[in-house]
Amino acid sequence: MQFGFFKKIVQKVDQLVTGRGRVDEDLFEELEALLIQGDVNVHTTLAALQDLRTAVQDERLANSNEVLDRLKASLRTVLEKGEARGGSALKVAPAPPTVYLIVGVNGVGKTTTIAKLAHKLQKQGKRVVLAAGDTFRAAAIDQLEIWAGRTGTEMVKHREGADPSAVVYDAIKAARARQADYVIADTAGRLHTRGNLMEELKKIYRVTEKELGHPPDETLLVLDATTGQNAISQAKQFLNAIPVTGIVLAKLDGTARGGIVITLADELNLPIKLVGVGEKPDDLQEFDPTAFVDSLFA
Repeated sequence: MQFGFFKKIVQKVDQLVTGRGRVDEDLFEELEALLIQGDVNVHTTLAALQDLRTAVQDERLANSNEVLDRLKASLRTVLEKGEARGGSALKVAPAPPTVYLIVGVNGVGKTTTIAKLAHKLQKQGKRVVLAAGDTFRAAAIDQLEIWAGRTGTEMVKHREGADPSAVVYDAIKAARARQADYVIADTAGRLHTRGNLMEELKKIYRVTEKELGHPPDETLLVLDATTGQNAISQAKQFLNAIPVTGIVLAKLDGTARGGIVITLADELNLPIKLVGVGEKPDDLQEFDPTAFVDSLFA
């Protein structure tokens, strides 16, 4: 994957450093503007440029490749900070079933992410049960059922308007009875500012924790990469409600900027676990900070 916007940074560094034969304050000002335009937040931008200034002085960086390598290293450090908190790999329970709660507002790609994740696990030979926990919308149940059929995944559902926690509870019970490896639970995502829906989400979390005897193995927040800074405000609503363990960034193929990934990692201090890079079932990838930063500047 390539992010055309960051090519401007590569071009600007080459132009200014090669043209002048030195790294000067004009370059830092240009980089600051370009990083912020690329959806990297101000805090991360200023910290990365301060690191670069120090390196220029202490290590006497003099060519464009050295400058770019140092900038990449600073951005990788931000991504790895979130990784250090929870690791990039999805957690697996010591004894099945492993339970993943999937949260996020509607329209971000939550249901598609669930289907892709189920497909990914089944390709590894795992047995997966889906829980249709968004009972507030009949369309959500129907959509998940379509994906369950396409991926050959088992599914537990109740009628529209049923208690979402009861659906997840029954899915865990069914997974145990059927000796399934995983439960992936959808949750209500409509209007994340509606307090009652957040209370339902808290209840799902409590019921899951009580039934398992420990917290859900992952509580994954799905965010839409194309929404830019709006994803931050969405995330904070969910973080105030439940202990989110990681981010799934959907529709990453739909943005030319890419800096929002850096911003999310910095502001939320959470690992980015998975990224969606297309519409096909296999287009859900584990997140690699080094490969991602390299792709920004490719």
